Amino acid sequence: MKDFVLEVCADSVESVLAGEHGGATRIELCGNLVIGGTTPSPKLIEEIRKHSHIPIHVLIRPRYGDFCYTAYEYSIMKEEVRMFRELGAEGVVIGVLKPEGTLNMEAVYGLMEEAEGMSVTLHRAFDMSAEPYETMEQAISLEMDTILTSGQKNICTEGAPLLKSLREKSRGRICIQAGGGVNAAVIPGVYRTSGVTAYHMSGKAALDSAMTYRKEEVNMGLPSLSEYTIYRTREESIRQARQVLEEI
Repeated sequence: MKDFVLEVCADSVESVLAGEHGGATRIELCGNLVIGGTTPSPKLIEEIRKHSHIPIHVLIRPRYGDFCYTAYEYSIMKEEVRMFRELGAEGVVIGVLKPEGTLNMEAVYGLMEEAEGMSVTLHRAFDMSAEPYETMEQAISLEMDTILTSGQKNICTEGAPLLKSLREKSRGRICIQAGGGVNAAVIPGVYRTSGVTAYHMSGKAALDSAMTYRKEEVNMGLPSLSEYTIYRTREESIRQARQVLEEI
């Protein structure tokens, strides 16, 4: 495959560099990837720029949970889009839904105004929308560049038929990017079914904490998550995915 996108979702300098060295074409930068990703610290992108110039698209998501935001949250989101544009990010990854599951056109347009000159991706709020084709047409009418989607399933292998339909109905007006469970092993099958040439993955692996003293009876966050497990992108996982894409 000549023209493909291999985007790595990363929430640390270490993961960004592993993605870059493994052959990613760009980074989706976020914080707290273990809970699906939130808006990263501006200092994170500043530190990354000391070590890498790979294109960065920044996730704008003020909290974990749904994509129906309060006025306070939306105000923060607009300011963050402007801030990351000024910090030199190449793109932003956004999405706002109305309570009934439709794209909040006014809110998304307001974010896009702040993102003038940047690439804009509609994130997996798309997968939580009620009518995928209508949402796609709305994103196209807003002149968004990309829709990141698992095909409205938990993983892209299950959503591949919808990915195919979206790609065909989009007629090249917007990039359909597959996410959710992407790795080197599943890319060939998803490509054969859908024809999608843009992929999004974390390639993360669980690393043991450097802590030798451990207070196992105290939990600082979600009970299901250990303080002593660190998740970072594995360079080899990205390299394998890139090799597959080059060979298709």
